[in-house]
Amino acid sequence: MSISSLGVGSGLALDDLVRQLISAERQPKEARLNAREKAVDAEISALGTIKSKVSDFQDAVDTLRDGSNLNSRETTVINPSEDDDVLTADASTSALRGSYDITVQQLASGSRITTDPGAFSSSTDPLLSSGTGSLTFSVGSDNTFTVDVDDSTTLADLRELINDSAENFGVTANIIETGTNDGPRLVISSDKVGQGNDLVITNDNGNTDLDRLSTTGGTTSIDTTNIQSARNAIAIVDGIEVQSSSNEFTNTIQNVSFTVNEVSPKDSSGEQLATRLTVGFDKEGVEEDIKNFIESYNSLVDEIEKLSSYGATDEDNDGPLAGDSLLRGLQLGVSTIVGEEVQNSAISSLFELGIELNEDGRLEIGSKDFGLGTGQSRLDDALENNFDDISTLFNNESSGIAVRLYDLVEQYSSSSGLISLRERSARDEKDSVDDAKEALELRMASFEETVRAKYVNLDRTISQLNQTGSALFAALL
Repeated sequence: MSISSLGVGSGLALDDLVRQLISAERQPKEARLNAREKAVDAEISALGTIKSKVSDFQDAVDTLRDGSNLNSRETTVINPSEDDDVLTADASTSALRGSYDITVQQLASGSRITTDPGAFSSSTDPLLSSGTGSLTFSVGSDNTFTVDVDDSTTLADLRELINDSAENFGVTANIIETGTNDGPRLVISSDKVGQGNDLVITNDNGNTDLDRLSTTGGTTSIDTTNIQSARNAIAIVDGIEVQSSSNEFTNTIQNVSFTVNEVSPKDSSGEQLATRLTVGFDKEGVEEDIKNFIESYNSLVDEIEKLSSYGATDEDNDGPLAGDSLLRGLQLGVSTIVGEEVQNSAISSLFELGIELNEDGRLEIGSKDFGLGTGQSRLDDALENNFDDISTLFNNESSGIAVRLYDLVEQYSSSSGLISLRERSARDEKDSVDDAKEALELRMASFEETVRAKYVNLDRTISQLNQTGSALFAALL
Protein backbone atom coordinates (compact mmCIF):
# COMPACT_ATOMS: atom_id res chain seq x y z
CA MET A 1 0.00 0.00 0.00
CA SER A 2 1.43 3.37 -0.90
CA ILE A 3 2.02 6.24 1.54
CA SER A 4 -0.75 8.30 -0.08
CA SER A 5 -3.33 5.52 0.55
CA LEU A 6 -2.44 5.01 4.22
CA GLY A 7 -5.71 5.17 6.24
CA VAL A 8 -7.98 4.63 3.25
CA GLY A 9 -8.92 1.16 4.38
CA SER A 10 -9.61 2.03 8.00
CA GLY A 11 -10.94 5.53 7.38
CA LEU A 12 -8.56 6.84 10.04
CA ALA A 13 -6.08 9.75 9.57
CA LEU A 14 -3.14 7.40 9.87
CA ASP A 15 -0.97 9.32 7.39
CA ASP A 16 -1.19 12.45 9.57
CA LEU A 17 -0.42 10.38 12.62
CA VAL A 18 2.68 8.91 11.01
CA ARG A 19 3.92 12.37 9.98
CA GLN A 20 3.42 13.63 13.53
CA LEU A 21 5.33 10.67 14.96
CA ILE A 22 8.21 11.23 12.52
CA SER A 23 8.27 14.98 13.24
CA ALA A 24 8.30 14.32 17.00
CA GLU A 25 11.26 11.98 16.52
CA ARG A 26 13.14 14.35 14.16
CA GLN A 27 12.64 17.81 15.66
CA PRO A 28 14.66 17.60 18.91
CA LYS A 29 17.59 15.91 17.22
CA GLU A 30 17.47 18.26 14.22
CA ALA A 31 17.19 21.32 16.50
CA ARG A 32 20.28 20.24 18.45
CA LEU A 33 22.25 19.75 15.22
CA ASN A 34 21.10 23.07 13.76
CA ALA A 35 22.05 24.91 16.95
CA ARG A 36 25.40 23.16 16.92
CA GLU A 37 25.92 24.06 13.25
CA LYS A 38 24.94 27.70 13.84
CA ALA A 39 27.42 27.97 16.71
CA VAL A 40 30.21 26.41 14.66
CA ASP A 41 29.50 28.70 11.67
CA ALA A 42 29.56 31.72 13.99
CA GLU A 43 32.86 30.52 15.47
CA ILE A 44 34.44 30.03 12.04
CA SER A 45 33.28 33.48 10.91
CA ALA A 46 34.54 35.09 14.13
CA LEU A 47 37.92 33.37 13.84
CA GLY A 48 38.22 34.64 10.27
CA THR A 49 37.38 38.17 11.40
CA ILE A 50 39.89 38.21 14.25
CA LYS A 51 42.55 36.64 12.02
CA SER A 52 42.11 39.49 9.54
CA LYS A 53 42.37 42.08 12.32
CA VAL A 54 45.46 40.39 13.71
CA SER A 55 47.02 40.43 10.23
CA ASP A 56 46.30 44.17 9.86
CA PHE A 57 47.82 44.82 13.28
CA GLN A 58 50.85 42.72 12.40
CA ASP A 59 51.41 44.78 9.25
CA ALA A 60 51.35 48.00 11.27
CA VAL A 61 53.72 46.50 13.82
CA ASP A 62 56.04 45.20 11.10
CA THR A 63 56.45 48.72 9.70
CA LEU A 64 57.81 49.81 13.08
CA ARG A 65 59.76 46.59 13.63
CA ASP A 66 61.52 46.91 10.27
CA GLY A 67 62.89 50.29 11.30
CA SER A 68 63.67 51.54 7.80
CA ASN A 69 60.90 54.14 8.01
CA LEU A 70 61.81 55.09 11.58
CA ASN A 71 65.38 55.81 10.52
CA SER A 72 64.50 57.44 7.23
CA ARG A 73 65.80 60.84 6.22
CA GLU A 74 63.85 63.36 4.22
CA THR A 75 65.49 65.47 1.55
CA THR A 76 63.99 68.79 0.53
CA VAL A 77 65.11 70.45 -2.71
CA ILE A 78 64.26 74.09 -3.33
CA ASN A 79 65.15 75.08 -6.88
CA PRO A 80 65.54 78.75 -7.94
CA SER A 81 62.02 78.64 -9.38
CA GLU A 82 59.16 76.24 -9.98
CA ASP A 83 60.17 76.02 -13.63
CA ASP A 84 63.62 74.69 -12.76
CA ASP A 85 64.50 71.05 -12.20
CA VAL A 86 68.17 71.42 -11.39
CA LEU A 87 68.58 68.35 -9.19
CA THR A 88 66.90 65.63 -7.17
CA ALA A 89 68.31 64.03 -4.03
CA ASP A 90 68.09 61.05 -1.70
CA ALA A 91 69.66 60.30 1.67
CA SER A 92 70.44 57.10 3.54
CA THR A 93 69.42 56.51 7.15
CA SER A 94 72.95 57.44 8.25
CA ALA A 95 72.90 60.92 6.70
CA LEU A 96 73.39 63.86 9.01
CA ARG A 97 71.02 66.78 9.06
CA GLY A 98 72.19 69.84 7.18
CA SER A 99 71.53 72.31 4.37
CA TYR A 100 73.65 72.88 1.27
CA ASP A 101 73.67 75.42 -1.56
CA ILE A 102 74.40 73.74 -4.89
CA THR A 103 74.90 75.17 -8.36
CA VAL A 104 75.33 72.96 -11.42
CA GLN A 105 77.88 74.29 -13.87
CA GLN A 106 78.01 71.41 -16.32
CA LEU A 107 76.20 68.14 -17.00
CA ALA A 108 78.12 64.98 -17.76
CA SER A 109 78.20 64.26 -21.49
CA GLY A 110 79.68 61.88 -24.00
CA SER A 111 81.87 62.64 -27.01
CA ARG A 112 80.46 64.52 -29.98
CA ILE A 113 82.36 64.41 -33.27
CA THR A 114 81.42 66.43 -36.38
CA THR A 115 83.07 65.99 -39.76
CA ASP A 116 84.91 69.06 -41.08
CA PRO A 117 83.14 71.65 -43.21
CA GLY A 118 83.47 70.81 -46.92
CA ALA A 119 84.64 67.26 -46.24
CA PHE A 120 81.68 65.95 -48.27
CA SER A 121 79.77 67.57 -51.09
CA SER A 122 76.73 65.28 -50.99
CA SER A 123 75.32 62.67 -48.62
CA THR A 124 74.56 60.44 -51.61
CA ASP A 125 78.06 60.40 -53.16
CA PRO A 126 80.23 57.30 -52.54
CA LEU A 127 82.73 57.65 -49.69
CA LEU A 128 85.48 55.81 -51.58
CA SER A 129 86.72 56.46 -55.07
CA SER A 130 87.66 52.79 -55.26
CA GLY A 131 88.36 49.73 -53.13
CA THR A 132 87.10 48.92 -49.64
CA GLY A 133 87.79 49.99 -46.11
CA SER A 134 86.52 49.96 -42.53
CA LEU A 135 86.08 52.30 -39.58
CA THR A 136 86.34 51.25 -35.93
CA PHE A 137 84.46 53.17 -33.25
CA SER A 138 85.71 52.72 -29.70
CA VAL A 139 85.56 54.09 -26.18
CA GLY A 140 88.34 52.45 -24.25
CA SER A 141 89.08 48.79 -24.83
CA ASP A 142 85.73 47.35 -23.77
CA ASN A 143 83.43 49.27 -26.11
CA THR A 144 84.18 48.85 -29.80
CA PHE A 145 82.58 47.98 -33.12
CA THR A 146 83.62 48.12 -36.78
CA VAL A 147 81.76 49.20 -39.91
CA ASP A 148 82.87 47.96 -43.34
CA VAL A 149 82.40 50.14 -46.45
CA ASP A 150 83.11 49.88 -50.19
CA ASP A 151 83.03 52.14 -53.22
CA SER A 152 79.19 52.07 -53.28
CA THR A 153 78.72 53.20 -49.67
CA THR A 154 77.46 56.76 -49.31
CA LEU A 155 77.52 59.06 -46.28
CA ALA A 156 73.83 58.32 -45.75
CA ASP A 157 74.59 54.59 -45.94
CA LEU A 158 77.37 55.00 -43.36
CA ARG A 159 74.92 56.70 -41.00
CA GLU A 160 72.62 53.68 -41.17
CA LEU A 161 75.49 51.20 -40.85
CA ILE A 162 76.61 52.91 -37.64
CA ASN A 163 73.15 53.14 -36.09
CA ASP A 164 72.18 49.57 -37.06
CA SER A 165 75.39 47.81 -36.04
CA ALA A 166 74.61 44.85 -33.79
CA GLU A 167 77.68 45.66 -31.66
CA ASN A 168 76.93 49.35 -31.33
CA PHE A 169 77.47 50.29 -27.65
CA GLY A 170 75.70 53.65 -27.68
CA VAL A 171 76.93 55.59 -30.70
CA THR A 172 74.44 57.62 -32.74
CA ALA A 173 75.04 59.14 -36.19
CA ASN A 174 73.05 61.91 -37.84
CA ILE A 175 73.55 64.07 -40.95
CA ILE A 176 73.06 67.81 -40.92
CA GLU A 177 72.45 69.25 -44.39
CA THR A 178 73.95 72.74 -44.13
CA GLY A 179 72.72 73.98 -47.51
CA THR A 180 76.01 75.86 -47.88
CA ASN A 181 79.46 75.21 -49.29
CA ASP A 182 80.17 73.34 -46.05
CA GLY A 183 78.10 70.49 -47.49
CA PRO A 184 76.58 67.73 -45.35
CA ARG A 185 78.20 67.12 -41.97
CA LEU A 186 78.05 63.80 -40.16
CA VAL A 187 77.54 64.19 -36.40
CA ILE A 188 78.53 61.19 -34.29
CA SER A 189 77.64 61.10 -30.56
CA SER A 190 78.48 58.62 -27.80
CA ASP A 191 76.42 58.06 -24.67
CA LYS A 192 79.50 57.02 -22.65
CA VAL A 193 79.73 60.06 -20.39
CA GLY A 194 82.50 61.27 -18.12
CA GLN A 195 86.02 62.50 -18.56
CA GLY A 196 88.27 59.95 -20.27
CA ASN A 197 85.42 58.20 -22.10
CA ASP A 198 86.28 59.82 -25.43
CA LEU A 199 85.04 58.31 -28.66
CA VAL A 200 87.82 57.40 -31.12
CA ILE A 201 87.24 56.71 -34.84
CA THR A 202 90.01 54.74 -36.56
CA ASN A 203 90.61 54.31 -40.30
CA ASP A 204 91.60 50.66 -40.16
CA ASN A 205 93.24 49.94 -43.55
CA GLY A 206 94.57 53.38 -44.48
CA ASN A 207 92.27 54.14 -47.42
CA THR A 208 92.87 57.89 -47.58
CA ASP A 209 89.26 58.61 -48.49
CA LEU A 210 88.28 57.47 -45.00
CA ASP A 211 90.66 59.88 -43.25
CA ARG A 212 87.84 62.42 -43.50
CA LEU A 213 85.99 60.27 -40.91
CA SER A 214 88.95 59.46 -38.68
CA THR A 215 90.15 61.07 -35.43
CA THR A 216 93.47 59.21 -35.29
CA GLY A 217 95.72 60.66 -37.96
CA GLY A 218 95.93 61.29 -41.68
CA THR A 219 96.27 64.59 -43.45
CA THR A 220 92.50 65.03 -43.79
CA SER A 221 91.43 63.60 -40.44
CA ILE A 222 88.75 65.43 -38.45
CA ASP A 223 90.06 68.67 -36.95
CA THR A 224 90.26 68.73 -33.16
CA THR A 225 88.06 71.84 -33.10
CA ASN A 226 85.21 69.63 -34.29
CA ILE A 227 85.75 67.06 -31.56
CA GLN A 228 84.03 67.57 -28.19
CA SER A 229 85.53 65.32 -25.52
CA ALA A 230 83.43 63.45 -22.97
CA ARG A 231 82.97 65.55 -19.85
CA ASN A 232 82.27 65.16 -16.16
CA ALA A 233 79.36 66.79 -14.42
CA ILE A 234 80.55 69.78 -12.38
CA ALA A 235 78.75 71.29 -9.42
CA ILE A 236 79.60 73.77 -6.68
CA VAL A 237 78.56 72.62 -3.18
CA ASP A 238 78.81 75.42 -0.62
CA GLY A 239 81.58 77.03 -2.66
CA ILE A 240 83.51 73.79 -3.29
CA GLU A 241 83.80 72.39 -6.81
CA VAL A 242 82.88 68.71 -7.13
CA GLN A 243 82.85 66.48 -10.19
CA SER A 244 81.25 63.20 -11.18
CA SER A 245 81.77 60.98 -14.22
CA SER A 246 77.97 60.70 -14.42
CA ASN A 247 75.14 63.05 -13.56
CA GLU A 248 74.77 61.33 -10.20
CA PHE A 249 76.89 62.52 -7.28
CA THR A 250 77.17 59.73 -4.71
CA ASN A 251 78.59 60.46 -1.27
CA THR A 252 79.86 63.87 -2.36
CA ILE A 253 77.89 64.79 0.74
CA GLN A 254 78.28 61.86 3.13
CA ASN A 255 75.44 59.34 2.81
CA VAL A 256 73.61 61.66 0.42
CA SER A 257 73.27 61.28 -3.33
CA PHE A 258 71.95 63.86 -5.75
CA THR A 259 71.33 63.72 -9.47
CA VAL A 260 71.75 66.81 -11.63
CA ASN A 261 69.22 67.32 -14.41
CA GLU A 262 70.12 70.70 -15.86
CA VAL A 263 72.60 73.55 -15.52
CA SER A 264 71.65 76.10 -12.87
CA PRO A 265 69.93 79.22 -14.23
CA LYS A 266 71.53 82.65 -13.94
CA ASP A 267 70.28 85.91 -12.56
CA SER A 268 70.30 89.21 -14.43
CA SER A 269 73.95 89.79 -13.55
CA GLY A 270 75.00 86.41 -14.94
CA GLU A 271 75.53 84.77 -11.55
CA GLN A 272 74.25 81.21 -11.22
CA LEU A 273 71.38 80.76 -8.81
CA ALA A 274 71.83 78.09 -6.14
CA THR A 275 69.51 75.21 -5.34
CA ARG A 276 69.03 74.60 -1.59
CA LEU A 277 69.27 70.93 -0.53
CA THR A 278 68.16 70.18 3.03
CA VAL A 279 68.56 66.81 4.74
CA GLY A 280 66.36 66.24 7.78
CA PHE A 281 64.35 63.62 9.64
CA ASP A 282 61.17 62.30 8.06
CA LYS A 283 59.14 63.35 11.08
CA GLU A 284 55.77 63.39 9.31
CA GLY A 285 56.25 59.87 7.93
CA VAL A 286 57.25 58.47 11.33
CA GLU A 287 54.36 60.20 13.10
CA GLU A 288 51.98 58.73 10.53
CA ASP A 289 53.39 55.22 11.13
CA ILE A 290 52.96 55.67 14.90
CA LYS A 291 49.36 56.83 14.55
CA ASN A 292 48.62 53.94 12.19
CA PHE A 293 49.96 51.62 14.90
CA ILE A 294 47.67 53.20 17.50
CA GLU A 295 44.65 52.94 15.22
CA SER A 296 45.38 49.32 14.34
CA TYR A 297 45.91 48.39 18.02
CA ASN A 298 42.58 49.93 19.03
CA SER A 299 40.80 48.25 16.13
CA LEU A 300 42.16 44.88 17.23
CA VAL A 301 41.08 45.42 20.85
CA ASP A 302 37.63 46.59 19.70
CA GLU A 303 37.18 43.40 17.69
CA ILE A 304 38.40 41.15 20.51
CA GLU A 305 35.92 42.69 22.96
CA LYS A 306 33.09 42.53 20.43
CA LEU A 307 33.63 38.83 19.73
CA SER A 308 34.42 37.67 23.25
CA SER A 309 32.03 39.70 25.41
CA TYR A 310 28.91 38.42 27.17
CA GLY A 311 25.57 40.16 26.71
CA ALA A 312 24.91 42.85 29.33
CA THR A 313 21.34 41.57 29.81
CA ASP A 314 19.44 38.37 29.10
CA GLU A 315 18.09 40.00 25.95
CA ASP A 316 21.55 40.81 24.61
CA ASN A 317 23.37 38.21 22.55
CA ASP A 318 26.76 36.94 23.63
CA GLY A 319 29.66 37.32 21.25
CA PRO A 320 30.36 34.26 19.09
CA LEU A 321 33.58 33.69 21.08
CA ALA A 322 32.28 34.86 24.47
CA GLY A 323 34.80 34.19 27.21
CA ASP A 324 37.16 32.51 24.77
CA SER A 325 40.59 31.95 26.33
CA LEU A 326 42.34 32.39 22.95
CA LEU A 327 41.18 36.00 22.65
CA ARG A 328 41.72 36.76 26.32
CA GLY A 329 45.31 35.56 25.99
CA LEU A 330 45.90 37.68 22.89
CA GLN A 331 44.45 40.83 24.47
CA LEU A 332 46.43 40.34 27.67
CA GLY A 333 49.63 39.73 25.71
CA VAL A 334 49.47 42.86 23.54
CA SER A 335 48.34 45.13 26.40
CA THR A 336 51.19 43.89 28.60
CA ILE A 337 53.84 44.58 25.97
CA VAL A 338 52.65 48.11 25.13
CA GLY A 339 52.74 48.99 28.83
CA GLU A 340 56.30 47.80 29.51
CA GLU A 341 59.60 49.65 29.24
CA VAL A 342 62.46 49.12 26.81
CA GLN A 343 66.03 49.05 28.05
CA ASN A 344 68.96 50.96 26.52
CA SER A 345 66.81 53.66 24.94
CA ALA A 346 66.57 57.34 25.79
CA ILE A 347 62.84 56.90 25.16
CA SER A 348 62.02 53.83 27.23
CA SER A 349 58.24 53.63 26.98
CA LEU A 350 55.28 54.59 24.84
CA PHE A 351 54.27 57.04 27.58
CA GLU A 352 57.48 59.02 27.03
CA LEU A 353 56.56 59.11 23.35
CA GLY A 354 53.19 60.60 24.27
CA ILE A 355 51.18 57.38 23.85
CA GLU A 356 49.00 56.29 26.76
CA LEU A 357 46.55 53.50 27.59
CA ASN A 358 43.23 55.08 28.53
CA GLU A 359 40.69 53.68 30.99
CA ASP A 360 39.04 51.69 28.19
CA GLY A 361 42.30 49.92 27.38
CA ARG A 362 42.81 51.84 24.14
CA LEU A 363 45.95 53.64 23.04
CA GLU A 364 45.82 57.39 22.43
CA ILE A 365 48.04 60.45 22.14
CA GLY A 366 47.52 61.73 25.66
CA SER A 367 45.71 65.02 26.14
CA LYS A 368 46.55 65.53 29.83
CA ASP A 369 49.65 67.30 31.09
CA PHE A 370 51.38 65.38 33.87
CA GLY A 371 54.13 67.94 34.25
CA LEU A 372 55.83 66.44 31.22
CA GLY A 373 53.62 68.09 28.62
CA THR A 374 50.71 66.66 26.71
CA GLY A 375 51.10 63.52 24.67
CA GLN A 376 51.36 65.48 21.44
CA SER A 377 54.05 67.77 22.88
CA ARG A 378 56.04 64.73 24.08
CA LEU A 379 55.72 63.16 20.63
CA ASP A 380 56.80 66.38 18.91
CA ASP A 381 59.78 66.71 21.23
CA ALA A 382 60.86 63.11 20.58
CA LEU A 383 60.58 63.57 16.82
CA GLU A 384 62.74 66.68 17.00
CA ASN A 385 65.34 65.74 19.62
CA ASN A 386 65.35 61.94 19.96
CA PHE A 387 64.46 60.80 16.47
CA ASP A 388 66.78 57.78 16.35
CA ASP A 389 65.74 56.68 19.87
CA ILE A 390 62.19 56.21 18.61
CA SER A 391 63.55 53.46 16.40
CA THR A 392 65.25 51.81 19.39
CA LEU A 393 61.99 51.91 21.34
CA PHE A 394 60.21 49.93 18.67
CA ASN A 395 62.84 47.73 17.03
CA ASN A 396 65.53 46.96 19.61
CA GLU A 397 66.26 43.35 18.68
CA SER A 398 65.72 41.99 22.20
CA SER A 399 63.19 44.28 23.87
CA GLY A 400 61.74 46.57 21.20
CA ILE A 401 57.97 46.95 21.51
CA ALA A 402 57.30 46.24 17.83
CA VAL A 403 59.71 43.28 17.83
CA ARG A 404 57.98 41.67 20.80
CA LEU A 405 54.49 42.43 19.52
CA TYR A 406 55.34 40.92 16.13
CA ASP A 407 56.69 37.74 17.73
CA LEU A 408 53.58 37.45 19.94
CA VAL A 409 51.12 38.05 17.10
CA GLU A 410 52.98 35.62 14.86
CA GLN A 411 52.06 32.84 17.31
CA TYR A 412 48.42 33.59 16.51
CA SER A 413 48.50 34.61 12.84
CA SER A 414 50.87 32.14 11.17
CA SER A 415 49.60 29.21 9.12
CA SER A 416 50.46 26.93 12.05
CA GLY A 417 49.43 29.48 14.68
CA LEU A 418 46.75 29.29 17.35
CA ILE A 419 43.99 30.86 15.27
CA SER A 420 44.63 28.53 12.32
CA LEU A 421 44.57 25.54 14.67
CA ARG A 422 41.22 26.68 16.03
CA GLU A 423 39.90 27.22 12.51
CA ARG A 424 40.88 23.69 11.53
CA SER A 425 39.25 22.33 14.68
CA ALA A 426 36.06 24.30 13.97
CA ARG A 427 35.96 23.06 10.37
CA ASP A 428 36.38 19.49 11.64
CA GLU A 429 33.46 20.15 13.97
CA LYS A 430 31.44 21.48 11.01
CA ASP A 431 32.23 18.30 9.07
CA SER A 432 31.13 16.27 12.09
CA VAL A 433 27.79 18.12 12.18
CA ASP A 434 27.30 17.50 8.46
CA ASP A 435 28.01 13.80 9.00
CA ALA A 436 25.54 13.73 11.91
CA LYS A 437 22.88 15.35 9.72
CA GLU A 438 23.39 12.76 7.02
CA ALA A 439 23.20 9.99 9.63
CA LEU A 440 19.98 11.51 11.03
CA GLU A 441 18.42 11.50 7.57
CA LEU A 442 19.26 7.80 7.18
CA ARG A 443 17.87 6.99 10.61
CA MET A 444 14.69 8.96 9.96
CA ALA A 445 14.19 7.22 6.61
CA SER A 446 14.52 3.85 8.38
CA PHE A 447 12.26 4.99 11.23
CA GLU A 448 9.60 6.20 8.78
CA GLU A 449 9.71 2.92 6.90
CA THR A 450 9.26 0.96 10.14
CA VAL A 451 6.41 3.14 11.42
CA ARG A 452 4.58 3.13 8.11
CA ALA A 453 4.88 -0.65 7.87
CA LYS A 454 3.21 -0.98 11.29
CA TYR A 455 0.38 1.39 10.44
CA VAL A 456 -0.18 -0.22 7.05
CA ASN A 457 -0.80 -3.52 8.87
CA LEU A 458 -3.08 -1.71 11.32
CA ASP A 459 -4.95 -0.12 8.43
CA ARG A 460 -5.44 -3.52 6.80
CA THR A 461 -6.57 -5.17 10.06
CA ILE A 462 -9.13 -2.44 10.76
CA SER A 463 -10.30 -2.61 7.15
CA GLN A 464 -10.83 -6.37 7.43
CA LEU A 465 -12.69 -5.98 10.75
CA ASN A 466 -14.88 -3.31 9.19
CA GLN A 467 -15.70 -5.64 6.31
CA THR A 468 -16.51 -8.53 8.69
CA GLY A 469 -18.69 -6.27 10.83
CA SER A 470 -20.54 -5.05 7.79
CA ALA A 471 -21.19 -8.64 6.64
CA LEU A 472 -22.48 -9.70 10.07
CA PHE A 473 -24.67 -6.67 10.30
CA ALA A 474 -26.12 -7.41 6.87
CA ALA A 475 -26.79 -11.08 7.83
CA LEU A 476 -28.64 -10.11 11.00
CA LEU A 477 -30.86 -7.80 9.06
